Amino acid sequence: MPHSRACWPSPSAKGRRGLLLVVSAPSGTGKTTVCRHLLRSVPGMSFSVSCTTRARRPGERHGRDYYFITEDEFRRMIRSRRFLEWARVHGNLYGTPRDEVYRRIRAGRHVVLDIDVQGGEQVKRKSPEAVLVFLVPPSWRELRRRLANRRDTPPDQVRLRLKAARAEMRRARFYDYVVVNDRLSDAVASLAAIIVAETHRQCRRPVGIPGGRSA
Repeated sequence: MPHSRACWPSPSAKGRRGLLLVVSAPSGTGKTTVCRHLLRSVPGMSFSVSCTTRARRPGERHGRDYYFITEDEFRRMIRSRRFLEWARVHGNLYGTPRDEVYRRIRAGRHVVLDIDVQGGEQVKRKSPEAVLVFLVPPSWRELRRRLANRRDTPPDQVRLRLKAARAEMRRARFYDYVVVNDRLSDAVASLAAIIVAETHRQCRRPVGIPGGRSA
């Protein structure tokens, strides 16, 4: 659902840092789709491309969806502390390149991270100003249906991912917001509203309220 640009504080306003938004969800909830629509709806929003050791899926492109690298390359990046966060998920390694994220934020751009709960908790420890949103399915039945309809997810993987989803849902309490992804447009609108509210918080203002005392 597109939003009028007039309602958005300019991400490049003098002295204003961009917002770091973390979106996590159980596998099958649709967070990647929600994040892609969010990028088209919110001015000044950019997507942080993660590194992964998993195999490329049909239609995915290196550098757009993920940086597809070997496990040896990934571990070299861990040793050189080049990740803002990293974790092993469903047997594969995933990580967010640190320098790219911080460079965009310093330039005043909002950055969205599409990562799992392990990564979200790491980001919050390193960057307490980050805003964490947990996306949930409308029901367990619907989540099971979505996973079962994935052609690249065999039945044994569906069971494992449902088990993992229960554990991840218990960690949602560490997140700042919880959004239900029932209708795509509603979920995107909720995330957009969160961004508007967070960018207007007083603690994010560079010099204080006009006409009042300087922060």
